[in-house]
Amino acid sequence: MGECSHNCESCSSKGSCSNEKLNEKMNRIKNKIFVLSGKGGVGKSTVSALIALSLAREGFKVALLDVDFHGPSQPTLFNVQHSRLGATETEELEALEIAGIKLISIGLLLEDADQAVIWRGPAKIGVLKQILEETAWGDLDYLICDFPPGTGDEILSGCQLIPGDKRAVIVTTPQELSLADCRKCIDFCRQAELPIAGVVENMAYFVCDNCDKKHYIFNNGGGKKLAEQYGLKFLASLPLDPAFLEQCDKGNIAVALKNSRLFQDELQDVVNI
Repeated sequence: MGECSHNCESCSSKGSCSNEKLNEKMNRIKNKIFVLSGKGGVGKSTVSALIALSLAREGFKVALLDVDFHGPSQPTLFNVQHSRLGATETEELEALEIAGIKLISIGLLLEDADQAVIWRGPAKIGVLKQILEETAWGDLDYLICDFPPGTGDEILSGCQLIPGDKRAVIVTTPQELSLADCRKCIDFCRQAELPIAGVVENMAYFVCDNCDKKHYIFNNGGGKKLAEQYGLKFLASLPLDPAFLEQCDKGNIAVALKNSRLFQDELQDVVNI
């Protein structure tokens, strides 16, 4: 975890600061799901939001934490770019409640949505820890963590900071370019002893409006083959749907999911993670 930066008198030695407050809050959350991808641009944030929404539709208490500090996408998906997070009476950070989930994103803490976040690793680790221990999470069934692509500071810090039951969902697209990086992501999970709940293949196929036939634009079945190669559960095969993506760009992801029987059916196994 590195050296203690709190300079608190209770530390018996440098670098051994207690995380009692953080642990107390995290222990009130039954399941922590880390949504990961080795490659950017595979729709990981969209999948994170869909998982959170699907669980909320089943009646679970769910929070969605956007850990992509440099490119937070959740405010756009939920059309809350200009919203701001509030504070409770006890001066804790209050999540934005939308579509049945609690949403926390660095994008909701910036004065300008287009402002670049230029932080080194230690700063990001400090902010992540502060968000985890200062947010009024309450009692939750699931905390969905939307991590940036790769195996860098954020995901490593998440593994170290967040106690209790946590599992990863690996998001890929069918082509080898994405699969190659996801293999590294799987290797990271194994080295970090982070159990993997399964694999989601996004942009798996396109259904033509005229012939109603599936067209495999980026290859066929790469995500399923990846899951089989590593003995993992294959959770979902999500289509490349321009109409669905258009609604996501407009911030209507909750409505888009509600109106899509195909996405609801494909995400059913994800609800059972």
